[in-house]
Amino acid sequence: MMESKAFVDTNVFAYLYTDDEPEKRECAVNAINAFDCFLSTQTLNEFCNICTKKWRLPLSDIRRALKRIYSCGTLLPIDFGTIDKALDLYEKYNYSYYDCLMLASAINADCEYILSEDMADGQIIEGCLKILNIFAG
Repeated sequence: MMESKAFVDTNVFAYLYTDDEPEKRECAVNAINAFDCFLSTQTLNEFCNICTKKWRLPLSDIRRALKRIYSCGTLLPIDFGTIDKALDLYEKYNYSYYDCLMLASAINADCEYILSEDMADGQIIEGCLKILNIFAG
């Protein structure tokens, strides 16, 4: 059976690297193992930002984590078409531009789901992409 395609938001990957919330870490691991995962260059950049600014991790640890995240799924580049679609989604759904950039990446990759705790759980975007908060309930 083919796994469902899911775009993974940065916050899901971040829980893999924090000791503060072991339940969320377990949810993140289970979700990454359950789906055919997609991420974008934005995901990696946001993860680096968390690691350098919030957690102040050594660069060697960040590089090791990035390689692990990169191996979890298909990496999607951000191109002009993705940016243009993100602006349309921003206007229509009123999420932050950066969330809309992830939504656009997910739609462009024909993902069925986007895994995120930052958007409305269960909402359907453009009739084809369902937001799943894997940490809810």
